[in-house]
Amino acid sequence: MTIQEKILLNQYTTFRIGGPARFFCVAQNEDDLIEAIGFSKKKKIPFFILGGGSNILVSDVGFPGIVIKMEMKGVTYAEDGNDVRVTAAAGENWDSLVQATVDRGLFGFENLSLIPGTVGAAPVQNIGAYGSEIKDVIESVYVLDVLKDEYKTLKNSDCKFAYRTSLFKEEPGRYVVLSTTCILKKKGGLNIGYKDVQEYFSFKKIKEPTLKQVRDAVVEIRTRKLPDIREYGTAGSFFKNVIVSQTKAQELIAKYPEMIVHAVNDKKVKIPLAWILDHACGFRGVKKGNVGTYKNQALVLINYGNATAQEITDLAQKMVDTVYEKTGIEIFPEVEYVQ
Repeated sequence: MTIQEKILLNQYTTFRIGGPARFFCVAQNEDDLIEAIGFSKKKKIPFFILGGGSNILVSDVGFPGIVIKMEMKGVTYAEDGNDVRVTAAAGENWDSLVQATVDRGLFGFENLSLIPGTVGAAPVQNIGAYGSEIKDVIESVYVLDVLKDEYKTLKNSDCKFAYRTSLFKEEPGRYVVLSTTCILKKKGGLNIGYKDVQEYFSFKKIKEPTLKQVRDAVVEIRTRKLPDIREYGTAGSFFKNVIVSQTKAQELIAKYPEMIVHAVNDKKVKIPLAWILDHACGFRGVKKGNVGTYKNQALVLINYGNATAQEITDLAQKMVDTVYEKTGIEIFPEVEYVQ
């Protein structure tokens, strides 16, 4: 394994933003990872695990430690009756894995189609879309516990999964995901209750969609809503949706009767932040200098060519302040700041 110095990180993030890493390496196996983390300990510098670079904003000054790009590969399938255990290494491309499982006729990943990034990031973020989350199918996550210097298999219940968070976010830097094992089904039900998906099949006049049709629907919906990362620098949805009390939700509905909310449980309601940013705050399709929001989705911040991390941060802060001013809601980034 080669450890390089002063490698610009903008080439490794979908935002196309970021200064240099003091040190940089690629981990293709566990030995590489151990060597890189050992290097960080010896030098007394932090390390950062980089996957597809799709959910991060790297500062303009870069990262003062070693960036370890995870490129461990490998996928295995183990059948057990109707269950199929799919174990994928951290460096595998997420959507390629989804495509492969759908091609095999396996149910469970289809609603998570076209989410950018790698398998290793999926449990960290508890990725989710269109009514599904990765926690719904994860059996276990195989990790390196850096604090205790040992390998562990964490069960689903150990991972403290919640909306866009997990144990791995609660204790940053302690665990490095090496692989994820999920249980998919050879015969399963389809989750098509999400509004956008329902509308898609209603428009297409498809009453009983197939597994492949659900993936195709999600891909088409996401493609329509989100920018092509080959054309624009972006990290996708910049902010998390907001979960509020029933009382607060009713207050907002009284003010914005057209807003559609989603009940989380008897006490909590999920507020569609994209709707708030668009209709209440007028942020869809704005552009200021090198940065802006996408014309079809106010949640998505865009680098139009030569944006700095500071410009993105300034726009994000303006959005945070405006939402609070209009609604009294605090919003938080889904994107991770690396500095």
